[in-house]
Amino acid sequence: MQHIVCAQCGATNRLPDGRNALAGKCGSCGQPLFGDGPAEVTGQNLNRQIKRSSLPILVDVWAPWCGPCRIMGPQFEAAAKQAQPEMRFLKLNSDQNQEFSSRIGIRGIPTMILFDKGMEVGRVSGAMSSADILAWARAQFPA
Repeated sequence: MQHIVCAQCGATNRLPDGRNALAGKCGSCGQPLFGDGPAEVTGQNLNRQIKRSSLPILVDVWAPWCGPCRIMGPQFEAAAKQAQPEMRFLKLNSDQNQEFSSRIGIRGIPTMILFDKGMEVGRVSGAMSSADILAWARAQFPA
């Protein structure tokens, strides 16, 4: 049984193993559990995702004024389209979530943080291609 947290309303949804998560809808708000790309979250919503989700969560911490962030944005979206629902891809605007960004130790952007089972398992800063994003994220889970 998978636990997938809705990026829209924050409700935790239980999804039986083997069921197509890409077609799943939230039992509370009716929105798709996975959109076409990464979902934008707040610090509070991200915290809920980290604590309740059974999926690994890859977060892109970015800002609208950041040139490398704007370059990496489409690459992160392309990686999300390839890897969801294997892992959840989320975006956190550091300007709108300054206190939370500080609390999780963001020193530069773009920064990607990978969480699994409520724990940080990896962190990398700097713009990357979609292939490099996927390779880095998958390398955090050695076979």
